[in-house]
Amino acid sequence: MKFDKSLLRTVLFSFGVVAFVIGVYQTILEKDLQKNYWIFMISLSCWLPLNYWRQKEARRLKEIEVAKQVAELNKPARKNKKRR
Repeated sequence: MKFDKSLLRTVLFSFGVVAFVIGVYQTILEKDLQKNYWIFMISLSCWLPLNYWRQKEARRLKEIEVAKQVAELNKPARKNKKRR
């Protein structure tokens, strides 16, 4: 069975958003950020891997794009010869 990475990304993002909303609500309700700091850290710990994976994917796509450009530049030029 293959693990679905997009499902993990969705769960981490959702859990991070829920933790952030709960943290904001509790902070407003209790008027004390220090008591609810741990809730914001849970949210941040869910979002950090997502950001890392997005940057890694962007770097990989950029490398592929550069490799295609280099291959295009290194391709020998076609000579247009007219046949008579």
